[in-house]
Amino acid sequence: MGMKQRGLLVVFSGPSGVGKDSVLKKVLASRDDLKLSVSYTTRKPRDGEVHGKDYYFVSKEEFFDVVNSGQMLEYAEYCGNYYGTPLSTINKELDAGNTVILEIEVQGGEQILRKFPDAVSMFLVPPSLEELTNRLKNRNLDSQEIILKRISEAKREIEFSCNYKYVIINDSIDECAGKILKIIDSEFCLFRRMQEYIKEVLNNG
Repeated sequence: MGMKQRGLLVVFSGPSGVGKDSVLKKVLASRDDLKLSVSYTTRKPRDGEVHGKDYYFVSKEEFFDVVNSGQMLEYAEYCGNYYGTPLSTINKELDAGNTVILEIEVQGGEQILRKFPDAVSMFLVPPSLEELTNRLKNRNLDSQEIILKRISEAKREIEFSCNYKYVIINDSIDECAGKILKIIDSEFCLFRRMQEYIKEVLNNG
């Protein structure tokens, strides 16, 4: 035996400031078979962000060149900027048995789940809106006006959590990351993902 399972596609969403980046950094550092899909965006890089690692930072013209060529799995506009998922590397990683995590806005998440109904969807929520507001303020990235806009947007986004298979509260980065890893392991054990392995077991019996 030695059949390698196809990797999982994980759709990972949550409102701005909920701690998605911190949680995913912890998750990705724990295992080599977990890969983060790098998205295209038309927004400007923040301090410390690296082109090709955090995002592909492109102009609006470059972004829509990729869209028009059919190489964007999904894309969405968020707070005046465009974000999109390039198709080029995802299937390659899945075929290699790696799990690909898409950190994505709810609009894009809906598009992905329509195209990949077998994807594992997770939605990260804050312990409270008050805590989310504090986290946004402590980042010192946005004006008060932008923070209020992000909180309003967060309420709208959280309403979409009903479309996701798993909802995870980020009250502790370590605990949250641990839950995500357990979910991934459990998903690999679902019968529908193990059918080919079962057939191999029986055929070699």
